[in-house]
Amino acid sequence: MIAMEQPDDWFDRDTGAAPTCTVEGAVAAPVSLDDVRGNLTCNAPLAKLVWFKTGGKADWLFEPADLDDLKLFMERLGGTMPVMALGLGSNLIIRDGGVPGVVVRLGKPFAGVEVTGELEVTCGGGAPGILAASKARDAGIAGLEFLRGIPGTVGGFVRMNGGAYGREVADILIDCDVIMPDGELATLPVVDLQYTYRHSALPEGAVVVSARFKGVPGKPDDIGAEMDRIAQAREESQPLRTKTGGSTFKNPEGGKAWQLVDAAGCRGFQIGGAQVSEKHTNFLINTGNATSADIEALGEEVRERVYKQSGVTLEWEIQRVGRP
Repeated sequence: MIAMEQPDDWFDRDTGAAPTCTVEGAVAAPVSLDDVRGNLTCNAPLAKLVWFKTGGKADWLFEPADLDDLKLFMERLGGTMPVMALGLGSNLIIRDGGVPGVVVRLGKPFAGVEVTGELEVTCGGGAPGILAASKARDAGIAGLEFLRGIPGTVGGFVRMNGGAYGREVADILIDCDVIMPDGELATLPVVDLQYTYRHSALPEGAVVVSARFKGVPGKPDDIGAEMDRIAQAREESQPLRTKTGGSTFKNPEGGKAWQLVDAAGCRGFQIGGAQVSEKHTNFLINTGNATSADIEALGEEVRERVYKQSGVTLEWEIQRVGRP
């Protein structure tokens, strides 16, 4: 089976340990850290944590020890600062000026996946899609195979209604547990998320900490074969071995974004160190020395060229966050 890992992925080296919360240097923390056990870092570099390997720093990076730790920290913030959750850093451009407020990174304590009922799988918000699909396969639960084909974590899938190969999270989600910006823990049924294509009504600053998915009966061998087919299709068609960010633009109604980009003559087009992939034109890649500004400028130029050629305005699928 083909791995989805990128260099510096946390689950290759995270021990799950929960150190006492400290702040490096003589910098005042944004809230009291009494009884907070996770790691809080000021001016934390984010480039190494995202697939593009570009971008600035977070004002604050918080890595909670567990759910209670995150709840306590968010309660103390009380919605006074912007909060952004960060998983594996796929489908994300961190702008070069960095991210204001607090970036919450859900590590190994939030990466568990368990079978919790008949045809039901409960996943931590930090669980990679490949792990969710694999646990379901082993339990004879079909319908989650497409998660194998989405780079990222469950929290991100739930927020953006992630999908691939004809399926999306709205098809399988029962409900999700979310820490609201004021620290409240809420359970939201799928209907409350008001899913549309790659969008949900989840409030800004809310952090998805777990989700329950419902599948259908299946044979592990058949499920595994479908996962292998998805992995092979991705390997053959997508630039997985590069510094990329996944699908750049949403597919327009009745069409494919990559076909429009290709028809506009953008295959291989480059700005600075950013390039439209030769292998799959709905992927942008960092050839080695790109800035986030290069990548975003390339995407905007592609959008303009597609509009001039076809009259279609492509919408960004990749999240772009932070200061220019």
